[in-house]
Amino acid sequence: MQKSEIMSKIANGHGFIAALDQSGGSTPKALAAYGISADAFSNDDDMFALIHQMRVRIITSPVFDGERILGAILFEKTMDGQAGGQSVPDYLKSRGIVPFLKVDKGLQDEADGVQLMKPMPDLNALLEKGVAKGMFGTKMRSVINAANPAGIAAIVEQQFAVAARIIEHGLMPIIEPEVNINSAARAACDVILRDELVKALDTLPEGRQVMLKLSIPAESNFYADLIAHPRVLRVVALSGGFSADAACAELAKNDGLIASFSRALLEKLQYPMTDAEFNAALGGSIGQIYEASKA
Repeated sequence: MQKSEIMSKIANGHGFIAALDQSGGSTPKALAAYGISADAFSNDDDMFALIHQMRVRIITSPVFDGERILGAILFEKTMDGQAGGQSVPDYLKSRGIVPFLKVDKGLQDEADGVQLMKPMPDLNALLEKGVAKGMFGTKMRSVINAANPAGIAAIVEQQFAVAARIIEHGLMPIIEPEVNINSAARAACDVILRDELVKALDTLPEGRQVMLKLSIPAESNFYADLIAHPRVLRVVALSGGFSADAACAELAKNDGLIASFSRALLEKLQYPMTDAEFNAALGGSIGQIYEASKA
């Protein structure tokens, strides 16, 4: 696909973006949910080899296709790996799926009710590597736990500052300021975040766009202005701890919002499954999330 075709697919396509970017501390949890306990590996290399095997099993499944899946977000080690005899990004593109790269290095300790991203001293080198590997865009995550205006403003400022560097490398940034769905002030967080995002978007130079990955809002269609904003290519939603059924039900209440689920996509998959069982479970999840995104 040419870049113009990719832009059109991401902006207008029916489907969703699969999040396959668990890394570091989240990898043991992802493996445990898949049915592989911590005693199955003794070091990080073994652990990452197992998570890579899981991801390859997913992306090489016949049900993981570009008809329903617009893109996939990858961890750096997954980007560097192989699938189907090709690099993972090339394999995804051969199936019509647009590859994105997770670039953040985790979260700082909470301050002012939020967790900013840790410093990324090697960001330029990672972005250059992503370009060389044929990635289309990136993703980076922060977390909002409380309705603290100063903290939320700091998150948006940091996200857009890093996004500007990403755009300079010719990549499309997905900005992910996750609102903790268990926060007692969830709805108030949504309000402050939306207003800060609109302000930041309004300052972007003409011709520049970003993507947004947001928690499903407490109020349906609350992010309609962001979805319609000319500086936003697409708004996608994370499952954020909801079960697949709950995440899809909430997502379907929001016009124009599509999924970028991780746990909700993978929750029915188990390592001991036969390939037929695995493909049936994955296909069911993909179909459910696709329908909720299309709705």
